[in-house]
Amino acid sequence: MKLTNPHLCVPAPHSFRISYVGSIPPESTADYRTRALQRLGQDVDIFNIDPLLHGGRYLRALRLRYPVGPLVEGLNRALLQHIETVRPEIVFLDKPVYFTLQTIRGIKQTGAKIVLYMQDNPFGPRNDGCWLQFYRIYREADLLCAIREADVERYRKWSLPFVRIMFSYEPTVHFPPDAAWSDKDRDREVSYIGHPHENRPAFLLEIGEKYQLPVAISGNGWSNILTPKQKQLFFSKGFLLGAAYREAIWKSKINLSFVTQQNEDDIAHKSIEIAACGGFLLALRTTGHQACFEEDKEAVFFSSIEECAEKARYYLEHPEEREAIARRGQARAIQSGYSNDTQLAKILNCIA
Repeated sequence: MKLTNPHLCVPAPHSFRISYVGSIPPESTADYRTRALQRLGQDVDIFNIDPLLHGGRYLRALRLRYPVGPLVEGLNRALLQHIETVRPEIVFLDKPVYFTLQTIRGIKQTGAKIVLYMQDNPFGPRNDGCWLQFYRIYREADLLCAIREADVERYRKWSLPFVRIMFSYEPTVHFPPDAAWSDKDRDREVSYIGHPHENRPAFLLEIGEKYQLPVAISGNGWSNILTPKQKQLFFSKGFLLGAAYREAIWKSKINLSFVTQQNEDDIAHKSIEIAACGGFLLALRTTGHQACFEEDKEAVFFSSIEECAEKARYYLEHPEEREAIARRGQARAIQSGYSNDTQLAKILNCIA
């Protein structure tokens, strides 16, 4: 079978009628997954829970922590009404933290298959405090999507139906610049785009202050961590989405990437997106990253802050090597099927 979509490495399944259920703001990864399903020829009805989560910040926080009773009754009732109207064959639940066991069983009574997709990790050491309903429903799923090796081990041990997938990129958003792009177009030297999780603030500040490397930081939460002087030296922009995120990767000579260890992540979602955008990837050395990219050929890895600083300095001074690695990394992301299209086709083929 000849594939006409260069980002699809497995054949697309036949078309299903799908209800995609979750928080789906524009330019979110959930939004990107709905786009991929539509590209795969699926009949997708979107049930965005965001407009139904009424109330101010404190009520929303209370609902997230205690998704029970009147706090979630309206949302559960609305989903069942949607299912009754649409009559989907598959209900794709993206991070379902508000839906009750009664609702899930009501959906299954219609004959629909339930897929659970979780980017966050309900079973890892990070205590997000929002998993009360998820713990009650996940065993009802017809298919669980296992993003981490830790997920695979758990679901296999518990004899639950699962498919191994991975963090993936969105080809309509994450793509490289034109061939004329070069260092003259890049104003970010050593760049990090993301949240200040775990030890990242200390790591990045040491790279900038102790090792005197030109660091550019973008993302939410940094204003509460950096001093005024550090903001002046290292902070570039706030939260970046869509085209702004892609262009920041393009404008970065070196793109740093870590993994969220308290989430038991094997790879960083960001690493896949950086490679797909044609960016040079300098990432934490993990078995997951090493499986995704050939070290020093398609990406470069580090295990310590000293190694990170040494390699960042080297590749800042060797742009031709850096460009070649970035090109090969981008080709690997396409050829190995790291796109939303391929990963979602795997899921659907397990249901077919």
